Amino acid sequence: MSLIALPNVLADDHEPPFIGGEYWEITGIKTADGGWLKYEKWLASEWKKNMEFAKSEGWITRYEVFGNLHPRHDEPDLYLAVVFKNMSTVEEDEQRRKKYMEWVKKSMETMEQESGDRAEYRTVMSTVLLQELKFRNK
Repeated sequence: MSLIALPNVLADDHEPPFIGGEYWEITGIKTADGGWLKYEKWLASEWKKNMEFAKSEGWITRYEVFGNLHPRHDEPDLYLAVVFKNMSTVEEDEQRRKKYMEWVKKSMETMEQESGDRAEYRTVMSTVLLQELKFRNK
């Protein structure tokens, strides 16, 4: 085989085995002793309401809450997953922020204070952004 023929060999129907799918933003949460129920109630009300709004706008496709049933002392108790199809542009982020602020009817200061209040019974340990990899040939 000559070196000239090599590029043609590599070009013959070679595709990567995976194709990109949805993005998963996963946040690990540690609850304080005695704070589990309070945080659960917040997730089931305010967080869920916010996620449903984002879903209704097409910004996300779904959201999930996972419990770590056997957490070690340095691991999260909960994982919050938010799933979406595409990364947004700066312009889209600005449009979404304006639309969200109109919908939520709260000031940035109020939302910042509420987040600080939750710090009494929960700690955000980490956030990762994963992309689902789907097998190209099923």
